[in-house]
Amino acid sequence: MILNGDIASGNSNSIPQDKVRAGQLLIEAIQRDPNRSLAHAAMGQLRRLENRLVESQIELEKAVALDQNDAWALRELGQTLMFQGKAEPAIPYVEKAIRLSPREPTLFVAFMVMGKSHLFLDHVDVAIDFLRKAVAERPGSWLVHMKLAGALGLRGDIDEARAEIAQSLKLKPEMNSVARFRAIESYQEPGFQARHDKTIVLGLRRAGFPEEVAAQTKD
Repeated sequence: MILNGDIASGNSNSIPQDKVRAGQLLIEAIQRDPNRSLAHAAMGQLRRLENRLVESQIELEKAVALDQNDAWALRELGQTLMFQGKAEPAIPYVEKAIRLSPREPTLFVAFMVMGKSHLFLDHVDVAIDFLRKAVAERPGSWLVHMKLAGALGLRGDIDEARAEIAQSLKLKPEMNSVARFRAIESYQEPGFQARHDKTIVLGLRRAGFPEEVAAQTKD
């Protein structure tokens, strides 16, 4: 799980090698105890990080079947479904995860998944409420500020969207264009990228977020 966390957060110094190592360790853990929900949930998360979304869903469904009150597995399953374009069925899993573990340190992830899922279903106001909760839970995350900015821009709240963009850039100055922001999601299922472009990215564009940042030339 630690390796998964490093890969997911971008803290891994060698993502390909860490993915291989994490996979080996999880296969061994599942072989030792195939009825352990946590091992299947961790494997499901890893498969999603590898963009193997069908396999991710299978492993996470196994985890939830083994422990229907495993909040982390429920949230991870909802996230995988959302990335597959299955926003509506994703929501009940994440809602249950929040009810089961309302003080989870990574609760902001659940709120962000809820926000994006509702946004993809055109529930813009509900989405913004969840994304505001995500920001409140993790104000130091540039990503949640950027997601909220996109949703606000989509709704037409341009000044608020620009304020969130500014906050995001304070936290991660290099994430300063649509092109760079889109690239972090590009490994996901193509339909997800299309929905992301029609909602969050469109909102960022409406708020004046630049498509590209021109490379600086030396004199």
